Formats: sequence, structure tokens, C-alpha cells
Amino acid sequence: MAAHYESFVDLDAEVLGISTDSVYSHKVFAETSPSAQKVQYPLVSDPTREISSCYGALNPDTGFATRTTVIVSPGGDVEYFCKYPGPVGRNVEEIIRVIQAIKFADDTELGAPAGWQPGEPGLGTDWDMVGKI
Repeated sequence: MAAHYESFVDLDAEVLGISTDSVYSHKVFAETSPSAQKVQYPLVSDPTREISSCYGALNPDTGFATRTTVIVSPGGDVEYFCKYPGPVGRNVEEIIRVIQAIKFADDTELGAPAGWQPGEPGLGTDWDMVGKI
């Protein structure tokens, strides 16, 4: 995420890193990890697991949050949710594409079809289009 932070800024997206680790763990991580030193967005400590639980990221068996991506609209609606299996990392380019597609749909009132990339045409979203594509 940190390597792509400027792309999120360009999209007016706010990025938060939320974990069940304590603020002390975050501090040590930020001071000792070369990768953490690249993080330019807030790290939020969720020691009560309330945030992780609310967003469906908490693994009740381990008590830790799973790697989960949630895109929340400015109005507070969950627009996108993806929980990754333990050994699978995020595809940050796909997260960026999803944000671009959401913005495209908001701006044009068109849908972004499967595999859509910025600059490509959208689809009408009215009921008359159902089953025609």
C-alpha cells in the first residue's frame, strides 16, 4: 500500500492501516522496519477488536484481524469488501482500479464492466440493459 500511496492521494482517497496491535507495537514497527518507514498514512490500533469486528475482518479463532480491504464512501457506505486468505497478499493495483471505477460510475452514472480500465467506455445501468451485454 505504501508504495502506491500517491495514487490514493490523487484519487482523493484516505488510507488507514488498522490492526489489532497496540500503539506501542506500531511505534516499534515504525522505528525498526524499513517497509514501515515508507508508510505515509495513519496506523490505527484496534486493541478492543471493535473496528476489526465491525468490518468483518476479525478472525474469532485467533483474535487477530485478517488482511482485509474495505472501501467506504464519503457517506459511510461500504462500497467494496475483500478478505484475503492468510497466505495471499493484496493486489493494490486492483484496489486502485476499483476506486477509479467507483469514481467513474459516480461521475458518469455508467457502470464499469468487468476488466474496465480508466479511459474505457462504461455501460448503461438502467433495467433495459439487463441481459443485452
